[in-house]
Amino acid sequence: MIIYTVRQGDSIYSIGRRFGVSPQRIADDNMLQNPEQLVVGQTIVIVTDAIRHTVAPGETLFTLARRYGTTVGRILEANPDITNPAAIYPGQSIIIPVPDQKLGNIDVNGYAFPTITSNTLQNTLPHLTFISPFSYQVRADGSLVPLNDTAIIQAARAQNVAPLMVITNILEGGSFDSDLASTILNSEQVVNTLLDNVVQNIQQKNYTGLDIDFEYIYPSDREAYNRFVQRAADRLHPLGYTVTTALAPKTRADQPGLLYEAHDYAFHGATVDHVILMTYEWGYTYSPPRAVAPVNLVEEVLQYAVTEIPSEKILMGIPNYGYNWTLPFVQGSAAQTISHTAAVNLALREGAEIQFDEEAQSPFFSYYDDQGRQHVVWFEDARSIEAKLALVDKYNLGGVSYWTVNSFFPQNWLVLESMYNVNKVL
Repeated sequence: MIIYTVRQGDSIYSIGRRFGVSPQRIADDNMLQNPEQLVVGQTIVIVTDAIRHTVAPGETLFTLARRYGTTVGRILEANPDITNPAAIYPGQSIIIPVPDQKLGNIDVNGYAFPTITSNTLQNTLPHLTFISPFSYQVRADGSLVPLNDTAIIQAARAQNVAPLMVITNILEGGSFDSDLASTILNSEQVVNTLLDNVVQNIQQKNYTGLDIDFEYIYPSDREAYNRFVQRAADRLHPLGYTVTTALAPKTRADQPGLLYEAHDYAFHGATVDHVILMTYEWGYTYSPPRAVAPVNLVEEVLQYAVTEIPSEKILMGIPNYGYNWTLPFVQGSAAQTISHTAAVNLALREGAEIQFDEEAQSPFFSYYDDQGRQHVVWFEDARSIEAKLALVDKYNLGGVSYWTVNSFFPQNWLVLESMYNVNKVL
């Protein structure tokens, strides 16, 4: 795999010639909606195990090996006609081997809303270990708001993907609610009712485990939440079901804030099978413009997390979305969510050049709309995905979790599959 960044004057045909790959193959692999029109700064993933390179003046086998991430020895093996490695010449055609070197096996989870299209679901499932339909909202009495999840579960099992039941403290018609969580967690009767309903639903719907996503829990309910997680594990593990929890992105145990204080990394790490770290939303709907998941800040979370949680239990969160902000930023104004593919198409329509923030390892661009207002868009591309996935190997994590898989981002899966083998547990 090669990640190529489009330059001024590039076309799908010139890129194809450069790497010895057909333009149609490139367009198909990347699912380019406008293959005849590329954006400067756009990434293109070239899926190939070898490319044909025409030597330019001053190039050596050593510089070519470094450029393409291979070795001089591998280049010589692919080019037996090169008898003198020091005597390559401008204009000479050389085959450069670029085999994918898998970094290992990982688990991959994807959260999915019931509104996911059949086409997106079928295209995504081959790349997943788990899929987590979102979500069963828990009522104050321990009952569950029904979820239209049957189609997702059936499709997942047909492709050996394990479905996880997700429960949340989201109010019906609302959002995560601290009071609701407190009511549930502090009543033994409600907890008993809830766990009975969870077990019944898992068995009836044919789930393989439970994902608990309780957020904005009062700090005073931290121990009550720990007790609930323990109760869930004690109830489900003997039945052969797994337990996963989703935790806020903390950088220290005593990190203040309603989102963080009740999430006990060490306890969850010792109790459950997987911990999903929600390493995104630094840039969010109501924030000033910035990267959604800057890799430098994601890494700070991981550096702390692996001191409290067994690394092989951690699934690092990756956002499958970006945001479009209107400038100047006004506190309380809302950015618009945008898919990564839509972001590139927007840059094309607006004639914007995509830039790349090296510290955040994230792409962005700006443009002016028809009303003369400036916008800035932050999103993900193949480079930013590769940078995040490299952290999985660096910290020996169990894998990754995507929020959400409702939009299909082909470059993500091309990069992931070139770097790792995806585990299947069914």
